[in-house]
Amino acid sequence: MVCIAAFIILALIGLFVGIVSIFKPKVGKSYLKMFKKAWGCLWKKVRLQKCETGFKEDVKNTLLSRVIIKHPKWTKPLSILIEVLSVIIVIVAVWALLTAIKSLLALWALDSCNVTTPSACSLGSEVCSIDESEPKTPIEAFGRWFTEWGEIFEAIPEKFKTYNAADYGFNYINANPGIGADKPAAVDILDPGCSVCMISYREQKESGFFDNYDVHIVPYAIPNADGGFKFKNSEIVVKYMFAAEQIRSGLAVSILDHIFTKKSEDGRYYQDLFNDDYSKEDAIKQIEKCLSEENINESGISEIRKIVDYPETTKKIAENQEIVENQLKVKGIPTMIYDGKKHTGLYKK
Repeated sequence: MVCIAAFIILALIGLFVGIVSIFKPKVGKSYLKMFKKAWGCLWKKVRLQKCETGFKEDVKNTLLSRVIIKHPKWTKPLSILIEVLSVIIVIVAVWALLTAIKSLLALWALDSCNVTTPSACSLGSEVCSIDESEPKTPIEAFGRWFTEWGEIFEAIPEKFKTYNAADYGFNYINANPGIGADKPAAVDILDPGCSVCMISYREQKESGFFDNYDVHIVPYAIPNADGGFKFKNSEIVVKYMFAAEQIRSGLAVSILDHIFTKKSEDGRYYQDLFNDDYSKEDAIKQIEKCLSEENINESGISEIRKIVDYPETTKKIAENQEIVENQLKVKGIPTMIYDGKKHTGLYKK
């Protein structure tokens, strides 16, 4: 293990030595000589051959030369310590390499270098992530590490899959009721509280996406690990969207438009108010105000309230969660399906 650890350390300091050797060539020559020995030893280990003991002793003697002269009795315990540290260095280096490979594979297959906490990855797509709970014990963390590998390998074939928007039994609303079925189908999964979804939705409207596709909007409230929701009023908004759509086609889109594109009297987008300021009661009042502006009378609003409380409405949310998280294995939203592909992250014109 000493020779392997030495190779790892020498490889890491190689860049620094390369710069120093420009000014002091002797340093570079000494380093190269030692590096070649380390590589030769490592290559033999890879081929399951015995490493030269001479190199191992060279490393130990270099590290212990001063100690032997002043404190001879320390030689044996320090020699053991070097062996132990060598093992630790090799284990850490292998773990770091595997983690780097896992992160790169996850970034390619799942659009996030962190499988269970996508929000922790700054390299992935711009999304509102669907995070899992943090492991509570080292054993859980160890098991999670292997589980993540499984999720990555399961997701790799999905990169080559052709997606059909009609293949999934989503509970949805029509983005543009005036568009006929002759247009290509598309699915747009979004959370009313997600700021990335808001920007993506505006981009889609401005680019004519809703005019060029028969878009099925899937209102999806991102869950939290504690059983709640990532954005405090998303669930009630989604319920009102499903209920309003039963009263009049296109009414749910009006609610979404109100939250995503309209501003209050003080110039703040309603989404910010729903996420930061409004209680559940305040959110309901604002939604019902939006409905009244769409010429829904008190009788119609009362009917919508009843539908919101139906078990079937809550069931629709659970069914969408099942499809999003377990069938599509989505790690962040917005996620769209169109032109045979699954697209995660901000829609760009």
